[in-house]
Amino acid sequence: MTPDSAKLLQRIGTPLVFTLSLLPFILLVLQLLTDALGANPIEAFIRHNGEWGLRFLLLTLTMTPLRYVLKQSWPLRYRRMLGLFAFFYVCIHLSSYIVLDQFFDWAEIWADILKRPFITVGMTAFLLLIPLVVTSNKMMMKRLGRNWQRLHRLVYVIAVCAVLHYFWLVKADLYWPTVYAVLLLALFTIRIAKSHAQRTRIS
Repeated sequence: MTPDSAKLLQRIGTPLVFTLSLLPFILLVLQLLTDALGANPIEAFIRHNGEWGLRFLLLTLTMTPLRYVLKQSWPLRYRRMLGLFAFFYVCIHLSSYIVLDQFFDWAEIWADILKRPFITVGMTAFLLLIPLVVTSNKMMMKRLGRNWQRLHRLVYVIAVCAVLHYFWLVKADLYWPTVYAVLLLALFTIRIAKSHAQRTRIS
């Protein structure tokens, strides 16, 4: 990448990624306002945001392998933003379930968490995301030092929980959950292969 193209990417990349990341939510709101979400708009609203939360989580995990493949550092520039958007969509997904589906019935919500495995793993993924979001800034990265990287490896546990949540939710149509599971497996494989190659070089 030439210096001029790097500067151009830095200037337009962040606002472009931000706008594109917000676009699914904007389109969803427009569908909601125009009554275009089908026969069960609440379920469609909840599921839409959950799916985009998972997609952004996988996109976040893709940035490091993409850096390896392209041999460029620019994908890492967007990793934090994509991770925060994953949390944004997950928060809407969860709050929609609490407000629109359960109407703040905390007893029923707690019962769902205990007796329905897909909600159990979904809630686990959400709770594990919180410390990652809180420590995602440069100040916390500097304060935690090496522990920051150890903590943020939880993202792989979160991704597994999120894919399982989707698998157990849909039950019948497993096409997209399978696609996401295969993608996650590929990301794991690339990460493990890279780590193995680095250890081999050191030894």
